[in-house]
Amino acid sequence: MDSLEEFIAHAVALEEDSAVRFDDMADSLDVHQNHEVTDLFRKMAHYSRLHLAEAQKLAEGMTLPHIKPWEYKWPDKEPPETPGMDATHYLMTPHHALVMALDSEKRGHDFYAALAATHENPRIRELAQEFAEEEAEHVALLQAMLLRYPAPPPDWDEDMDPPVSVD
Repeated sequence: MDSLEEFIAHAVALEEDSAVRFDDMADSLDVHQNHEVTDLFRKMAHYSRLHLAEAQKLAEGMTLPHIKPWEYKWPDKEPPETPGMDATHYLMTPHHALVMALDSEKRGHDFYAALAATHENPRIRELAQEFAEEEAEHVALLQAMLLRYPAPPPDWDEDMDPPVSVD
């Protein structure tokens, strides 16, 4: 990232994509009446929107670059804090949801921490450090929550009455 504006554009996209993905997953699980996990995903979307608001506030008075989706400088194909849709299951438990959220927060933390440690621009390093610290707080919060939800038994996804698909 060559400029502060580009850094903030990345932060905005990261938080926006994370919020949308958590909401999409919540919508998907709500259809299956998995309300406890749906609520957890809605909370994670809310936290992402709070970070989004912070990034947007930083952008006030700036002209952020328009970056095409394939031009973002992410470590992988998607923003680091975006949870994978393929990891959801209609019978997933709060434990699974928290593990998924924890993984996304850790990736967000690592992304910002790497920028804080290596970027040449001191303002980007400073902001990346602040963002990394916030992500670290979320990691700690999710780790504490995970203690209340032990891993389910190995047959957690066995459904005696699975959904039927009509071809």
